[in-house]
Amino acid sequence: MGRLFGTDGARGVANSELSVELAVNIGRAAAMVLTDQNSGRHPKILIGKDTRLSSDMLEGALTAGLCSVGADVILLGAVPTPTVAYLVRKYNADAGFMISASHNPFEFNGIKIFSSTGYKLPDALEEEIESIVLDNSKPYPQPTGSDLGSVTRSETAVEDYISYIIETVPTRLDGMKIAIDCSNGSSSVTAEKLFTRLGAECYMLSDKPDGININDNCGSTHTENLQKFVVENKLDLGVAFDGDADRCLAVDENGEMIDGDFIMAICALDCASRNKLSKNTIVGTVMSNMGFTKFCKDNNLNFYAANVGDRYVLEAMLKDGYNLGGEQSGHVIFLDYATTGDGQLTAAQLLSIINRRQAKLSSISTLMIRYPQVLVNVRVTAEGKKKYSEDEEIRKKIEAVEQELGEDGRILVRLSGTEPLVRVMLEGLDEAQINRLANETADVIRDRIG
Repeated sequence: MGRLFGTDGARGVANSELSVELAVNIGRAAAMVLTDQNSGRHPKILIGKDTRLSSDMLEGALTAGLCSVGADVILLGAVPTPTVAYLVRKYNADAGFMISASHNPFEFNGIKIFSSTGYKLPDALEEEIESIVLDNSKPYPQPTGSDLGSVTRSETAVEDYISYIIETVPTRLDGMKIAIDCSNGSSSVTAEKLFTRLGAECYMLSDKPDGININDNCGSTHTENLQKFVVENKLDLGVAFDGDADRCLAVDENGEMIDGDFIMAICALDCASRNKLSKNTIVGTVMSNMGFTKFCKDNNLNFYAANVGDRYVLEAMLKDGYNLGGEQSGHVIFLDYATTGDGQLTAAQLLSIINRRQAKLSSISTLMIRYPQVLVNVRVTAEGKKKYSEDEEIRKKIEAVEQELGEDGRILVRLSGTEPLVRVMLEGLDEAQINRLANETADVIRDRIG
């Protein structure tokens, strides 16, 4: 993990850890690294943002930094993260920035960067940007006069993105009644238009952002209201996105949660039946539920476990030529259509399968059984996070848990790539046992480095 960039961009509390000055310099450095400074032309850079209060401030800072080194900026406004990834290719831009802290509370924000190919930056390029920003390894250019960059606004970004999603859907959604939880985030500007045009009757939740209500007891991290709404209104299903709409979770007609593992299982089996699953393989992560790996085995599908983080899922897919992968959290990558996780693309594909089969989501989701899973997040200090891997008492506790679980379960303890947390995950057949062991392990970590 880099000094500025975690597993999903640079993040922190806006105007504190992620300051205006830092945003200006990230813009400057990224333009230097990602564009040819000797080409004699102005590089073209896209900027999108989510709906949190600080996004306007950081948009202004990034814009100033980019223009100050001669880049022309096209402002996309409030859009989902995958919109930037798609439009950077469609508009033949040199790079794209997304200002968002995804599922985090509104006081946080972040900066994600996409190259001209629409992919998130590899570690090496992020480290080069970090070196310029933090170590002053190269001086920032200081053009003047006509060599300064300009700023324009795109009036077609949302429409271009919606049209692209519609083109990927093989079966319309006519007759479906769905609830959509936008998390008061980026999908508030796209989801109703998209799914209405696909033929669904849409009931909208948390689609009125005010700058501070993004992810506030709504969206993919808080689905309780959506689950209740679907049941009370007798809808076919519901979908929930996170703040920047690169994740999607679903709720069946009975109010039961359908997470990313279930969504991938449904989509993988459908793709395989149509000979559209590359190398008969799905890419998940080390956090994928044991029930998902069992589903793959039972259906003669290959499973590849990448490190946690959609960037690492994508790296594995690109390296070995796979076209479907994702995470339990709802980051799902359909590489035939997109270069990054896209919540609305995922929802559209899932709903298309359901409507084509004229089946209930509850019946389709029986193809996989979820093993009981417990996740405990332990907040730790910055210094503790550095010491985690060297702590002998933590290591001994993890080994003891592994021995007690045997072949009937597993423990996975890892550092969060985006927050000051250590995540303790246990799976097993005995829910009471894994709850006890998860909390015991969390207590040890909290005592040692919390």
